[in-house]
Amino acid sequence: MSMDRVSLAESRVPRYTSYPTAAQFGPGVGRRDVAAWLGRLDPRIPVSVYAHIPFCRQLCWYCGCHTSIVSRDAPVAAYHEVLLRELDLVASLAPARLPLSHLHFGGGTPTILTPGQFGALMARIGEVFEIRSGAEIAVEIDPRGLDEARVAALAASGVNRVSLGIQDLDPGVQAAINRHQPLALVADCVAMLRRYGLERISMDLIYGLPRQTPETLRRTVRDVAALAPDRVSLFGYAHVPWMKSHQRLLEPSGLPDAPERLVLSDAATAALLAAGYEAIGIDHFARPGDSLAEAARAGTLHRNFQGYTTDRAGTLIGIGASAISTFPGGFAQNAARLDDWRDAIQRGELATARGVRLTDDDRRRSAIIEALMCNFTVDIAPDIAADPTLAEDLERLEPLVAAGLAARIGTRVTIPPEGRQFARIVAATFDRYLKPEAPRHAAAV
Repeated sequence: MSMDRVSLAESRVPRYTSYPTAAQFGPGVGRRDVAAWLGRLDPRIPVSVYAHIPFCRQLCWYCGCHTSIVSRDAPVAAYHEVLLRELDLVASLAPARLPLSHLHFGGGTPTILTPGQFGALMARIGEVFEIRSGAEIAVEIDPRGLDEARVAALAASGVNRVSLGIQDLDPGVQAAINRHQPLALVADCVAMLRRYGLERISMDLIYGLPRQTPETLRRTVRDVAALAPDRVSLFGYAHVPWMKSHQRLLEPSGLPDAPERLVLSDAATAALLAAGYEAIGIDHFARPGDSLAEAARAGTLHRNFQGYTTDRAGTLIGIGASAISTFPGGFAQNAARLDDWRDAIQRGELATARGVRLTDDDRRRSAIIEALMCNFTVDIAPDIAADPTLAEDLERLEPLVAAGLAARIGTRVTIPPEGRQFARIVAATFDRYLKPEAPRHAAAV
């Protein structure tokens, strides 16, 4: 392993779940902009919806999400009531009952909602939006808090994909990250989900955690593969204690350095491939017959705030504190502080706190970056015709080409298999806003 690859792995670049990234969001976009964007939506074109549930029962020390730790049920019930009001507000601003093709519940822990609360939320979403036949309805699950009543509520509400937070199954690693979750508990959870017909199961893993070794991570992958999820996500842990101070609790247990992270990533990837999964983009894996694998082969894969997806909707409406929306005109994020979000909704106003309007340059670069992140190849000749300055970005690729992490023939850029770990760095070449000296992004690998 060359030192050049190690230094590249240490580079801090965005995950590119959007472009411009959230680092460019600011107060220039507010509730009036979002109201106007909602009002201009074409009621014939399907949209996606993301619902954020920002509560957990216990703090996992690696967590980078917007969430709060609660021991009582009252804050969750109060949040649920405001979420219903936010849906009504969206309905009042939209031109009609919009068709919905994808619905994703994230967190936090969405299954912290009681069965009755989840059913009521799904019912209200069904009133505000026309849920299309075949729509994907996905819920993120913490196996530690799942029970049969909640699984029954998910199934009865039409949920057809669940994503289980696993992270790592080694007891020593779990102790270091404050997430105790035995394999037997996960296996029971999977069996219960399947009894209720919830067969489309995804699992999330993380490399770069304290006390991980290649062997412990390979064992986690083998145990996960034995449970036969159709998708697995393998994320590099993002240590950003300047944003999430609780992450410093991991440091006494020792965090892997860049060379060790590369070894861990390689070990987990090889184990997933050996288990029969296909690599999707930079951090997803799927069974060959899964729709995500089919989209990757067909070149129709997309990437949004939930990661790689088959979702083709150009509009994503986010509800809940900190939720991000995507419109043809730009991105908008709700207030992250629960009080700010709640107060706005209770005043009958959208809770938009910040965002960014899209320029033509943003749209061109967004398409280039998404193509590189999803398909590992793009021809930017049409973009150069519209904006000759993109030719300068091509020239800036040369060090990555020399390192074997990118290839270039004329205006076509391709990321070879050996460079795909570093796809974010190749994509960053076309990021007009990126300031390499800024520490706010996660390490590239």
